[in-house]
Amino acid sequence: MTPPKVVLITSGPTWEFIDPVRFISNPSTGRIGYELAREAVSRNFRVILISGPTRLIPPKNVRFISVVTTLEMRKTVGRFFKQADCLIMAAAVSDYRAANPRTQKIKIKQPMSLKLVRNPDILQKMSKNKGKRILVGFALETRDLVKNARLKLDKKGLDFIVANKTDIRQMPFGNNKISCVIIDKFGNEKKLKNISKRKLAGVIFDKIDTITQRHSAA
Repeated sequence: MTPPKVVLITSGPTWEFIDPVRFISNPSTGRIGYELAREAVSRNFRVILISGPTRLIPPKNVRFISVVTTLEMRKTVGRFFKQADCLIMAAAVSDYRAANPRTQKIKIKQPMSLKLVRNPDILQKMSKNKGKRILVGFALETRDLVKNARLKLDKKGLDFIVANKTDIRQMPFGNNKISCVIIDKFGNEKKLKNISKRKLAGVIFDKIDTITQRHSAA
């Protein structure tokens, strides 16, 4: 297997609109995805960065595609997946969307209920056509970090997953440093504490290089 030449990276949150002025989302800033794109460029990869709404400036020398909703991200990932040698799914996509988003602003009522429907799992769908591609996922958990990350890794057929924990006292969104564990499909774990997201991007690409070398030697 030749080293991956095209890296497809997703980043940021997605927004799921309830009406024209309200939406469901999460606090993701997209920083790790942008750092991954910057690291990939420094290693001479061709980079496609698909990003939900953020305040970040895309790195130079990447093909940048802006999306808003999870369905838009799924469509765009599917469009570029065939030409990618590696997919890093760092985006914090919204798991649910409004079943019936309103075209007009909802007037305040008491009480109000909102029906949600499940969004598609982009990474799991792409894994069905994995081939020789390297797939990398992320997991953010509030409990049972390693257990839940391993379940996600196995379910989605990933080469490895980057997992970190969050609670009210430790919110990783936007912070420059992060504590996490990288788990690969062979069961190996690498724990990282208070590492900058810039350095984490380097660790992730070192891991990708190791996997590529293993494939080449097989």
